[in-house]
Amino acid sequence: MRTPIIAGNWKMNKSASEAVSFVREIRNGLIDVLGVDVVVCPPFIAIRDVFEVLQASKIGIGAQNMFYEDKGAYTGEVAPGMLVPFCQYVILGHSERRAYFGETNETVNKKVKAALAHDLTPIVCVGESLEQNEAGETQSFVSAQVKAAFDGVTAEQATGCIIAYEPIWAIGTGKSASAAEAGSIIGLSVRGAIADLFGEDTAQTLRIQYGGSVNEDNIAEYMGHPDIDGALVGGASLKPTFVDLVKNAIT
Repeated sequence: MRTPIIAGNWKMNKSASEAVSFVREIRNGLIDVLGVDVVVCPPFIAIRDVFEVLQASKIGIGAQNMFYEDKGAYTGEVAPGMLVPFCQYVILGHSERRAYFGETNETVNKKVKAALAHDLTPIVCVGESLEQNEAGETQSFVSAQVKAAFDGVTAEQATGCIIAYEPIWAIGTGKSASAAEAGSIIGLSVRGAIADLFGEDTAQTLRIQYGGSVNEDNIAEYMGHPDIDGALVGGASLKPTFVDLVKNAIT
């Protein structure tokens, strides 16, 4: 049985003080919630403050990105080891990183390996554009992203990773893939690619989230699909109703 995981990607939102106030609020609302892993991913500047509030709670902390080198002349970057004292997770290869900051399958793969080397759990993002979806290219494109991200990774390492399938056309648009559509792509293109690489046992163990305009009203539908193990949540993770979203994911 795969434990569901709900991760909130705050993107470039909330100051450190706003982040602290917010996690204090949701921490209290999630104290008695069982059967689901919950993660918040604040901006770098707020991670340490959020850690101080959440370190005695069950809520995990993730970063939204990292570099693949341990140190060096890489102005503006954050090394994996800098995250380790405060984070258990790190989002890698988000479509916004790929679109705006030149991330490629190769750099995502380097980051996955670097995260694993530092015992950080990667949340590896994959997903197609609207044009690719309408052209019938989703399965081949998403499968290729998965296989590239996990190139050179062992089956044992892959088992502990998380993949987030986020169709680009559904991120922040209010549009979302249906549970049936998302689950089919996750099963065939994402879990299928992992099975090709590492075998069916690994594919059935690794957790795969859906992301793209997920909210407290539609999360239960997604969680009803056997291949969807949680959600990578954007805008809805910035609101107090994130607590309701988490609770609705397991009811």
